[in-house]
Amino acid sequence: MHAAAMSPESVLARHHPGVCPWWLAWGLANPIRRWFNNPDQVLGDFVQPGDRILEMGPGPGFYTVPLARQVRASGKVVCVDVQQRMLDGLVRRLAKRELGDRVETHCCARDNGWLDHVKGSMDKAVLIYVLHEVPSPRQTLAEAFAALRPGGKLLLVEPKGHCSPELFAAELWAARQVGFQSARDPAWKSLARFHAALLQR
Repeated sequence: MHAAAMSPESVLARHHPGVCPWWLAWGLANPIRRWFNNPDQVLGDFVQPGDRILEMGPGPGFYTVPLARQVRASGKVVCVDVQQRMLDGLVRRLAKRELGDRVETHCCARDNGWLDHVKGSMDKAVLIYVLHEVPSPRQTLAEAFAALRPGGKLLLVEPKGHCSPELFAAELWAARQVGFQSARDPAWKSLARFHAALLQR
């Protein structure tokens, strides 16, 4: 059976995710990456000063640094990752840029205690280059949904090189299953080089 004829559940079930190990973090945060994956282009005007942002799977902070700058001193970025060593590197990176006070980090490898801490309070969430790596996209999307306040928005971005159109469509199906709707935002511009969607709780 071809992937195009498979149900979204089957596409997700057949996908075998692989988490980027912490010792490859240097490649994820390499400045050269900005030449073909500019965080400012990806984020656009999604983030506003004072926002409370949930970032799931921040890795070494390629997107966290611009997020922390964009929320300014009045906002907050909450980062959740399954690898404590990734978070340790992120904390060091933020400290060098004097942005550490704008970011909280939580390791979710053992439980979802972090979710109780932020439930229903986040203005926005980002899942950038992450969802195809998790074992249960639906669970991750459900956690993002629970963390957002009513009307809160999720920016979902996936790399076309690692996420097929069929897999991205299945991820969007899973997002609808947990309660997300497509956002009607006149300021939103789709990203031609990536799979991208703007969703709303």
